[in-house]
Amino acid sequence: MKIGFIGIGLMGLPMAQRLIDAQHSLTAYNRTSAKLEPLKTAGAKIVDAPDHAIAASEAIVLMLTDATAIRSVLLSEASRQHLFGRIVIQMSTIAPDESREIRDEVVAAGGEYIEAPVLGSIPEAQSGNLIVMVGSEPAQFERVLPLLNVFGSEPILLGAVGSASTVKLALNQLIGSMTSAFSASLGLVVRQNVDVEAFMSILRKSALYAPTFDKKLQRMLDRNYSNPNFPTKHLKKDIDLFIKTAHANELSVENVKGVRNVLEQALHQELAEGDYAALFSIICPSVPSTFAERS
Repeated sequence: MKIGFIGIGLMGLPMAQRLIDAQHSLTAYNRTSAKLEPLKTAGAKIVDAPDHAIAASEAIVLMLTDATAIRSVLLSEASRQHLFGRIVIQMSTIAPDESREIRDEVVAAGGEYIEAPVLGSIPEAQSGNLIVMVGSEPAQFERVLPLLNVFGSEPILLGAVGSASTVKLALNQLIGSMTSAFSASLGLVVRQNVDVEAFMSILRKSALYAPTFDKKLQRMLDRNYSNPNFPTKHLKKDIDLFIKTAHANELSVENVKGVRNVLEQALHQELAEGDYAALFSIICPSVPSTFAERS
């Protein structure tokens, strides 16, 4: 299948590579052209404008930062004229209303649109073990299923466009809330000089445990947030989208606003590009000298 892939970032690169490995004909575009070099070496056709990728493809996969970026590459005057007869597979995390609005514009231009955001990070993208959530018509889902199977073995059709975006926001809200809650508990254990492994051994045996705690534990203890699988700035964007969408649905989000406040502090402390485990450094700052003296 002729596939255009637009957005070669942390997740886009391994996902695009898997399409090449699955013998699809890939045309790739990215705003920062240097990120395309591994795909060029692997046999992808590289283009210098998004409309060129759309024109050369039957299906277009989008893995971009937000709805603004999607609109700029997909719905520009140059790109819109090539959407007729193409199917757009939008895999980024955006709000359900944004997804439906983009769908309507794609359909008006004569194309088809499905949303297929994913849960997982770089290792899962590399191994093809992402959880793929789909919002589309059933017939569309069946047509693109072989392609989606390249990213994850059991894509899940959740309903019409908007449903998968909703679930993805709900899950990413849990990432922020669970990480901040774990950071607070771990911080208290560290401050009180309790053995961290003893705390973790109890937590692992309980219903409170989530595997993500162990995945982030060493990063937090080392305060090492380099080489992120999911940067702090992207989690902040998703939490903002969750709050906006939840407000529109008359939900109380005071607890989530607390998470957003922590994320805002992380961005102010130049942790935007680091792994979201950086929440720990905001909740549990480096030990102040007065505390060290008391200890």
